[in-house]
Amino acid sequence: MLLRLEGDILYEQRQVWRDRYNVLESWDPTLVNPCTWLHITCNNDNSVIAVDLGNAGLAGYLIPDLGGLKNLRFLILSENNLTGSIPPSLGDLKSLTNLELQKNLLSGAIPASLGNIRTLQFLRLNGNMLTGKLPIEIFSLVTVGNLSELNVVNNNLDGTVRTSRPGVTAIIQDKLKTAT
Repeated sequence: MLLRLEGDILYEQRQVWRDRYNVLESWDPTLVNPCTWLHITCNNDNSVIAVDLGNAGLAGYLIPDLGGLKNLRFLILSENNLTGSIPPSLGDLKSLTNLELQKNLLSGAIPASLGNIRTLQFLRLNGNMLTGKLPIEIFSLVTVGNLSELNVVNNNLDGTVRTSRPGVTAIIQDKLKTAT
């Protein structure tokens, strides 16, 4: 299987988003790499390390191919109108430190694969319509990993979990669902 180029992945993502404020206008697939695009940061090797599109007026879903951005450290897509589920392939982003998808319209379960991201420090999924239970794989990042903030409040998750490691700011779903 051929590795997808980062610019191709990002341009494909652009194609499925509705961009009401034209913030993605600079995302031109004819350029050599996406490092010149607005809201994209690259390292010295011209590899994408940050996508910062918080509060950008975007609508649509996240494509599974985003998991192909292997050097990505920051994925900030908070306060948009993103729908659908969180792709399990985001668990392939082994360099990710910040995953900020809060205040969108995301639904479905939180993928257990996010627990594979041992570098993750901030996981903000609050203010969506996520369902199910917080996967134990993610909770393990709080107890033994680098995760210093886990925020999943204001979703429709089952159960209550609290952190057990000092120094962790874990803001976790605080409402119990009861069987009817």
